[in-house]
Amino acid sequence: MRWNRLHAAAGLAALALVVTACGGDGDPDSGGTAGGTDTDPPETSAASEDPGSTGAGLTIWADAERTPAVEAAAATFTEENGVEVSVETIAEELQTQYVTAHQAGNAPDLVLGAHDWIGNLVQNGTIDPIQMTEAKIAEFNPIAIEGVTFNGQVYGVPFAVENVVLFRNPELAPDAPATFEEMVTGAQALQAAGSVSEILAMPVGENGDPYHMYPLFTSAGGYLFGEDETGTYDPSDLGLADPSAATAMAKIAEHGEAGTGALKRSITGENLVSLYTDQQVAYMLSGPWSIAALETAGTPYEISPIPGFEGLGPARPFVGVQAMYVSSSSENKAVAQEFATNFFTRPEVARAFYDADPRAPALTAVFEEVAAEDPNVAAIIEAGADGDILPAIPEMAAIWDPFGKAESQVVGGEDPATTIANAAAIVQEAIG
Repeated sequence: MRWNRLHAAAGLAALALVVTACGGDGDPDSGGTAGGTDTDPPETSAASEDPGSTGAGLTIWADAERTPAVEAAAATFTEENGVEVSVETIAEELQTQYVTAHQAGNAPDLVLGAHDWIGNLVQNGTIDPIQMTEAKIAEFNPIAIEGVTFNGQVYGVPFAVENVVLFRNPELAPDAPATFEEMVTGAQALQAAGSVSEILAMPVGENGDPYHMYPLFTSAGGYLFGEDETGTYDPSDLGLADPSAATAMAKIAEHGEAGTGALKRSITGENLVSLYTDQQVAYMLSGPWSIAALETAGTPYEISPIPGFEGLGPARPFVGVQAMYVSSSSENKAVAQEFATNFFTRPEVARAFYDADPRAPALTAVFEEVAAEDPNVAAIIEAGADGDILPAIPEMAAIWDPFGKAESQVVGGEDPATTIANAAAIVQEAIG
């Protein structure tokens, strides 16, 4: 399940872009931690004043970041087809609100979200398979299609691919570290010189952050689920219960608060970027969603792969895919499928989404176009070349909270073996 398959789809031209861009300058939407019961009414931004009045209108739900791009696309679709489209912004808990709306009989026709929602959405019967031709599917990077495929069927139209990387301030640390230990040693020297206050800006917090910790966990030999003979994640093979999980957590503990101090519970998603922009740290582990803040602050940065532990495996980040889904309860399924499969897949629409939120486009042609313009895009793709597709199976929902809390406890000094064993028992009970 490695992302290096993406390069084959992009072709030699895209690969050349990646190679030449590696020296350039440069809150994840994984959706896996979605939860809660916030059901406040969504903000509405209509592309038509009277959506659905013709009986063939569409309603689309999106988060705040993507609403402007969806609005622009909706307006064009309305102009070309005479179909009224309303776009509603769901500020929080989009996945949860969508499932709740489906159960109440008032779900939108289309919704945008992360690919790891699919297992839960299919299990709840809330989305239909996407009716894309093989020729259309071939226009996308294979990893994007892999992300939106569940039980052999394509359930979403992908528009962006993302993963975490290492951001480095080249004025403080001129060279990309080859190993995690090399990075820590270099940062400790900067600390001793009074140049920085922290070794690494990586979110942990009191409840942990499995999404960002996963690359280190995998470098040290850990995994979440095994794979069956087809390469599909197998929930019967729970990695947290495997001895490798305790070994991986022990390695993470070496860099916790009782070790080198590279990993700290005091560093969270809230103060992560400000530590970097205030130049209190030379290294930050984050994703493309942080670039806008770095550009605004004018803080120098370069992008490189997350370094693995010395003598161990590569640090494999999660690879996430953002996609559009068609509601199974839509009263206008034919129109919704047309919007998703034929209109939403247009290169100009994909480009508009990239311009609104610069994450690597899932359409190969658009990826090549933006990578030629922005070295960051190619550098991020290269940094995630060994990544693992984020599991979309329903059992993944049981992983986030126990694994995150175990991570935080180990960083805080708790025994790695006992802590991860307790987490594995909680997950095992949840998934049966």
